[in-house]
Amino acid sequence: MTRVEDLDTPSLIIDLDVMERNLKRVADYASAHGLRLRPHTKTHKSLFIAQKQMALGAAGLTVAKTGEAEVMLGAGPREMLVAYPVIGAAKVRRLASIAGLLGSNGSVTIAIDSIFGAQQLSQAAQTAGVRFGILVEIDVGLGRAGVAAEEAVEFTKAVRRLPHLDYLGITFYPGHIKKPDEEKIAGLSETVSRIREELSAAGLAPRIVSGGSTPLLFHSHEIDGLTEIRPGTYVFNDLNTVMGGGCAMEDCAASVLVTVASHTQSDRMIVDGGSKTFSSDKLSSGGPGHGLLIEAPGAKFHKMNEEHGFVDLTEAERTFSVGDKVRIVPNHVCVAVNLHEFIYGVRNSTVEEVWSVEARGKLQ
Repeated sequence: MTRVEDLDTPSLIIDLDVMERNLKRVADYASAHGLRLRPHTKTHKSLFIAQKQMALGAAGLTVAKTGEAEVMLGAGPREMLVAYPVIGAAKVRRLASIAGLLGSNGSVTIAIDSIFGAQQLSQAAQTAGVRFGILVEIDVGLGRAGVAAEEAVEFTKAVRRLPHLDYLGITFYPGHIKKPDEEKIAGLSETVSRIREELSAAGLAPRIVSGGSTPLLFHSHEIDGLTEIRPGTYVFNDLNTVMGGGCAMEDCAASVLVTVASHTQSDRMIVDGGSKTFSSDKLSSGGPGHGLLIEAPGAKFHKMNEEHGFVDLTEAERTFSVGDKVRIVPNHVCVAVNLHEFIYGVRNSTVEEVWSVEARGKLQ
């Protein structure tokens, strides 16, 4: 068996015990609170892990892009949610092909926030002889995608008039709430409840209310009327999740194994992973650094070039030599995964699994 220290670097490694605990914890939480779990595969991009999620009771899978949906068909989901406003004739034709492959035993649902997008989906579905499920995306405060709450009823009425589209409900992403906050969660719940009531009064009661975010994951049951959660980062977690109060450091399954490539000054060293290994994402809290060195938390991974990681050792708890290998928990694991071809599943310092990142680079 291959030992972790024998892996070439940079390598993305996953602590299997931690990952499995994360998967079960969220599956149990969803079951206990009567929430459908449709996990987002944008984090792991792996058929192997998608199958594990469904084996633990996930109702289906969530993706961001059409290309991810095409890959995730290989995991055998009954339901596929594209939680992104898909725009472009070529993309929607491909979604229609996926709906055709799933047939009557499966479904493809898309989040939309424009009549233009809805019309493209309707036309593609008619041409292919399939139907799409539709979730109307509502902006509940992030200011990213989604129709304004006060426009939800009229927008939904317009969408329902289009052929080959089945209105199923609403979706939202409260990414503006960075940390669990009782007052903000209560305000979000009131907003969602009001939207549901207005839609119901207009004869448009949503069967699915899909939402949540990683920081609020375990507070999802406090959002009035929520029926479905679609977390992604929870499978591995990362430094941003820790800083946002969504998990503890011991819940971080992912780290990147790197090698000390240069160490010409006692107070700094270079590791063989930079922005092409970790991405340039900073902490969402605004704090410094690009990740946490497990072997020396006091060291500062403060700067990156494409292939160089700069580590300040002024406050490190130990010394290093050229050739030493260290593990770094990334700020944002979803982007880091997309930069790697393989994931190494490790238990007790032994590599048990090697997975391809099948959906990496699927941006269209």
